[in-house]
Amino acid sequence: MCLAVPGRVVATYCEHDVRMGKVDFGGISRAVCLEHVPEVQPDEYVLVHVGFALARIDEDEARRVFELLEQMDQLDELREGSP
Repeated sequence: MCLAVPGRVVATYCEHDVRMGKVDFGGISRAVCLEHVPEVQPDEYVLVHVGFALARIDEDEARRVFELLEQMDQLDELREGSP
């Protein structure tokens, strides 16, 4: 099953002419491509799948999705890859 995980954009930057962001997933930060959501700003939430932010969502929706993923025990891959 492929899931998109909600995260909070901490910062945005450009890398090789690609809009990128540092995104926090409940304490774990990752670099994420923001090309599909060019309007997103720091402190906003996005749904991320395989390193790409696919949609901007509000904080309440992000919290609900993250809690559901925790209940389904679907966050292990994110934690295993943490630095």
